[in-house]
Amino acid sequence: MKASLLAAVALCAAAIASAQPPNPPTPQQKAAWEARRMDRLALLLDLSSAQKAEVQMILETERTKAQAAFAQFKSSGTRPTREQMQALRTQIKADTDSQLSGVLSALQVQKFNALHQGFGGPRFRRHRHGPPPGSAPPSGPGTQD
Repeated sequence: MKASLLAAVALCAAAIASAQPPNPPTPQQKAAWEARRMDRLALLLDLSSAQKAEVQMILETERTKAQAAFAQFKSSGTRPTREQMQALRTQIKADTDSQLSGVLSALQVQKFNALHQGFGGPRFRRHRHGPPPGSAPPSGPGTQD
């Protein structure tokens, strides 16, 4: 019994020791993922080929602006406040929305916003501990009063 338990533990230890972290995606894999993402977006928004190219350029510009801002914060050595980050995201989103409204129809903009509404919203905050912001703390048996 001890021998089989010891063998099982040794086998598990060997498996854990030989496990390697996943490889980060290569640039080709990232490009393929972005291409599939744009194809899905074009299908969902019913984009023409010209609109697809312009939207792709606008979204790449948005990403570049965000990455540059984050790099600037990182190089300055200071950590931005939550308000600074939110203001930066709001400004970048407003710029992107104004550019997209010049390329897309009102219905396409509405669909785009509906598709991107969930990102960063409550469904991504459900793993935090404690009550949702603005709600009363839980009360009842098992809670501290």
